[in-house]
Amino acid sequence: MRMKTFRAANSTAAFALVKADLGKDAVILSNKTVTENGSKCCEVVAAVDSVPAAATARTRNDVVEDALHGTAGWQREWSQIKNQIMMLMRPQMDRETITPKQRLALEYLEREDVDDRAMTRIFCELREDADRSIITVLESMVEVKPFQASRWPGVIHAFAGPGGAGKTSSLIRLALREKKSNPKARICLATADGGRGKGRLVLKHYAELSCLAFRELMTRDDFMLLRREADQFDMILIDLPGLPGNTTLEEFTALYGLSTCENLSIHLVLNPYYSQTQFDRFMEKYKSEQLASVIWTKLDETCTFGALLNMAFASGLPISALSYGADLKNSIAPATKDMIWRMLFMRKLPGGDIQP
Repeated sequence: MRMKTFRAANSTAAFALVKADLGKDAVILSNKTVTENGSKCCEVVAAVDSVPAAATARTRNDVVEDALHGTAGWQREWSQIKNQIMMLMRPQMDRETITPKQRLALEYLEREDVDDRAMTRIFCELREDADRSIITVLESMVEVKPFQASRWPGVIHAFAGPGGAGKTSSLIRLALREKKSNPKARICLATADGGRGKGRLVLKHYAELSCLAFRELMTRDDFMLLRREADQFDMILIDLPGLPGNTTLEEFTALYGLSTCENLSIHLVLNPYYSQTQFDRFMEKYKSEQLASVIWTKLDETCTFGALLNMAFASGLPISALSYGADLKNSIAPATKDMIWRMLFMRKLPGGDIQP
């Protein structure tokens, strides 16, 4: 990681220097006023992932060719290993060994895009007991922990995930829902996008409309100050930025001092219609001991719901909230297993609408 110090007459000019030199993905480590030659000025320390100088002169085609060349070998090898494992498993997955009703359930889950790993587990469970229903098997694979203040002892909740997943809207929806259920709740909305996205303005707007506290987090010191303020609030909701490049969630939380925050829970916000390859990538990028749940968004836009089962099985993380519809009010619900089974088998969204 490349780190550099910038000084200018004011913070606006200093941030402009950071952007010009290190780019928009630079992380602000500190921002303070110092005295230089008898005059006060703004000093900003910023850092960015190191990139070889030669790489900036290369074309997109060069980068793509190198990426394909570098990954084709291990991707091919991993694909062969998975195929060999499944070939070994398929002879054992003789569907004649389970009941017609159980076979029908497996066929339905396949149409819902439940992946081979989860299907293998389900089949093995059903084969052990001819009387066992599919729901009892799924109960053991999917955990829920509804997003409600009473169910989460920690005060600070951060929302992580890829850009466009719906982190900001989910945060606002949950804040409005909590405020409606408990009007006296002291809630703080915070943005850590560094002023780069419109989500900051949206968050500030709804905080002002709903009489909620609002904080902007641009430096490590800002995060530390918010942690010291935690006793003033019943719930703090932080909108984390999409992580650039190869930066992982663990690296981000360590950089900003969040990795030592004991009362912090991080929620991974995802859509059901990402590909399985993308889900695998997200699990690697966002893995963290502080990662506490998955929040599913844009459920009204998806065609199948198998991804909810796949992620629950692969990650072991509980599902905490389900977001559906375009409205900010009454379009998110703390997750329950009953809601998930209704979506999976009846295509019924938490709000009661039937998904075609």
